[in-house]
Amino acid sequence: MAVLPEGRLLVTEKAGKLKLRSADGMVAEVALPFTVDFGGQGGLGDVIAAPDFAKSGRIYLSWAEAGENDTRGAAVGTGILVLEGSAPKLEHFAVIWRQNPKVTGKGHYSHRLAISPDRKHLYIASGERQKMQPAQDPKSDLGKVIRLPLVSSGGPGGAPQQVSMGHRNILGLAFAPDGRLWDLEHGPAGGDELNLVKPGANYGWPLVSEGRHYSGEFIPHHDTRPEFTAPALYWNPVIAPGGMIFYSGKMWPEWKGQLLIGAMNPTAVVRVKISGEKATEETRYPMAKRIRAIAEDRDGSLLVLEDKQGGRLLRLSRK
Repeated sequence: MAVLPEGRLLVTEKAGKLKLRSADGMVAEVALPFTVDFGGQGGLGDVIAAPDFAKSGRIYLSWAEAGENDTRGAAVGTGILVLEGSAPKLEHFAVIWRQNPKVTGKGHYSHRLAISPDRKHLYIASGERQKMQPAQDPKSDLGKVIRLPLVSSGGPGGAPQQVSMGHRNILGLAFAPDGRLWDLEHGPAGGDELNLVKPGANYGWPLVSEGRHYSGEFIPHHDTRPEFTAPALYWNPVIAPGGMIFYSGKMWPEWKGQLLIGAMNPTAVVRVKISGEKATEETRYPMAKRIRAIAEDRDGSLLVLEDKQGGRLLRLSRK
């Protein structure tokens, strides 16, 4: 979800709907100029607003896209959200990135988005699509963090570039207040990771992990292969992250600069403190259901989205 000016909120739904919620609670659907391949873990993915949204109206979206011969891949596009008239719509929409290659299966798209603080690049989390080995192949987009140059108008300004490799399934991507990029990814059976994303770094999947394969097969740990970058923090057992933000609000000033993570197993909001290149879990706040997304509202309160049918949009605030 993306918090917009004047209290509006954009929410993506996996089956392919983009919803606009007004400050008064009214919800409208935004027509999409592309087809979403819904199924498995695939569907409509991330939505973010350009830093100058109040002026430009530009947003960025990601989704699962069908290819030939029962293949699929993530895609990213950008357009102008027009709010005048009877129904919100996207205009001047263009696809600006496609995951290469498209492969079979319906898992591990990742397709999380973040814009650099200098507004010059769009960063894209590209999952390894449950194929594992392509994460170590520099000729493949799979299992990588991708950087796409942007021009001043917010459109693409050059060819995409690989920033890092050896990733599994990134479901959180965010810039810290100091300008560094962090990712949060699902491990296999154990070993969910929080990583400081460094240009040129290789995080080792599937050659190393702090978890095991679902079959129980052992995977060497990061400390056995020092050429791979180890996570700043990992979880055994997992937290099954759904998304994350760096908190910057006034409601909890003591949390400024810390990470807040929506967790799906166990169901919680997890707070993490960053210290240099390391991280420490500070506490967990239990929730009734799986938390798929988390955002900071304009007053510093938190908006969290529950997962699955019947999921609610909740506001968390200080008493």
